Amino acid sequence: MERPTIAVGAICVRDGQLLLIRRRNDPARGRWSLPGGRVEAGELLADALVREVREETRLQIAVGELAGILEVPRDRPGTHYVILDYFATVEGSSTPLAGDDATEARWVALGDVARMDLTPRFVETLRAWGVLP
Repeated sequence: MERPTIAVGAICVRDGQLLLIRRRNDPARGRWSLPGGRVEAGELLADALVREVREETRLQIAVGELAGILEVPRDRPGTHYVILDYFATVEGSSTPLAGDDATEARWVALGDVARMDLTPRFVETLRAWGVLP
């Protein structure tokens, strides 16, 4: 039996805006999501999150509390994910610059997030965790 891939995501809210990236690669290529990604072997969750946000947005973050866990069951081999999303605070410069696995990175008003082309279950999940209205 195949093991799920463990991934992390950063929920960064600043001045009523949420930090989002447009995914460069599958799964969900071209859709908007939280910055984050796979945890590498031997890597601590918080370290993976700091690394992934830096790679995708060029921003430095401080990792906060766990917001929740989202399981995305596989629809084909290699696509079963367990995603741990954390609240995080951007430190220093807050101007994102897309890099690595992102084609775009930007702050989006919380009220506008639901109108974007987002990864599956994004809005429902962040509403359940009290992030989105």
